[in-house]
Amino acid sequence: MEDPRLSRMYAALLIKWFDRWRRRLWHIAVMRSGLLTMIVLTAALLGVAFGWRAHTQGRFAQLKSELKSKTLVTPAAVVRPGGQDAVVLQRSQIAVGTAPEFLSATLLPGRGMNVLQITAYLPGKGEVQLLASPSLDEAGKMDGVDATEGASLGLGGAIEAPWANRITGTASVDAKSMTTNWRGHMLGLPVTSRERGDAVAMGGLLLKRASDTVRTNVMPDGGEAVAVYDAGDFDGHWISHTEITTSVQLSSRSLEMKILTRNTGNEAEPVGIGWHPRFAIPSGDRGQAMLRMPEGLRAEVRDRRSGLPSGRLLPVAGTEYDFTGRNGARLGEMSLDDSFVHLRAGMLENGPIAELRDPKSNYGLRITAMTPTIKAMRAYAPAGAGFVSIEPQFNYDDPFGREWAADEDTGMVVLQPGQTVEWKIRLEIVSLSGAVTDRL
Repeated sequence: MEDPRLSRMYAALLIKWFDRWRRRLWHIAVMRSGLLTMIVLTAALLGVAFGWRAHTQGRFAQLKSELKSKTLVTPAAVVRPGGQDAVVLQRSQIAVGTAPEFLSATLLPGRGMNVLQITAYLPGKGEVQLLASPSLDEAGKMDGVDATEGASLGLGGAIEAPWANRITGTASVDAKSMTTNWRGHMLGLPVTSRERGDAVAMGGLLLKRASDTVRTNVMPDGGEAVAVYDAGDFDGHWISHTEITTSVQLSSRSLEMKILTRNTGNEAEPVGIGWHPRFAIPSGDRGQAMLRMPEGLRAEVRDRRSGLPSGRLLPVAGTEYDFTGRNGARLGEMSLDDSFVHLRAGMLENGPIAELRDPKSNYGLRITAMTPTIKAMRAYAPAGAGFVSIEPQFNYDDPFGREWAADEDTGMVVLQPGQTVEWKIRLEIVSLSGAVTDRL
């Protein structure tokens, strides 16, 4: 019988022989032939191709941001104003500290896409808040408060629809609602205040509405958030059926807002859209702040207590309301609650422009009306307050009021069934020194 130890020895020798030949063949076929080099080069080229494709899709910027644990679009998960998560569009500072730039925008889809806060880097000041607004925690405590009574208008930047600013009407017996007439349609609106016998509804009906859908997009230099509101007839207060899509896009030097309103019902309806931002003055010195408004006419008010229009349109040249100069005019102790209409854009401008400057902070904000449907800009700056509101809007104050001449277009856009109208503005941050402000 064959010795098993001898069999194992032969098997080990055979395995060793095959292994030696395998290494020799690999050396001849790969190392000497250059095949290994070709394999390495092919892998490298595939890696470069994949990297370039990722780069063109903006994934490197996203990955870099994620590695820094600073995402471009961040949900604020703890506080949910209006029952929905706040959305934070956030970006990293890219300049070397010599120019101002936007850093973040906090949005409230549960509160009509209110722009609660905008932060920016200002040279010499660091990160600052640009809107006079309560914190996210405080905004969350407002749930249960009727936003149509002014609560949301006190936040950073409320979106107003289907009208902006004020509409007057006849109060009901209990004074909680009012009626106003549009082309024979009686609209029942919630009363916000009473002004010298007039019932007033202010700020539209979107202020406390929660969105139906929200989506966010990461972009190379910031981000975008889109919220859709299927508002219907605004709980019986309006005509037809309305769908509103709001979009906010943040980058280093600009914040663009776009609002699309579509009539998805069966009747014609009037539409007005506006934005009510409360811009802070970082230096804290309101007296030295400068305001610039586009050329146009001022809507005269009946009296300063009510702020309601008289129906007369007045020129501003040579008056205390002339803010049309290249650098605007100093606010000082002046109190403003005035609408400017018949707006005109300057040469080479994309639309009528308004600006707020804080010379002590060497910084300014510029609002450009990007759509011709924006017929009015309202300046609201109470004396002694720490904010200035510049409000680009479709409609005049009290657009259905009998004070207006029959042939005066008060800015409400009439949408037929299936039609859509766009409101769009660009908010830019600028330095008041150097080449950045050559066109200011």
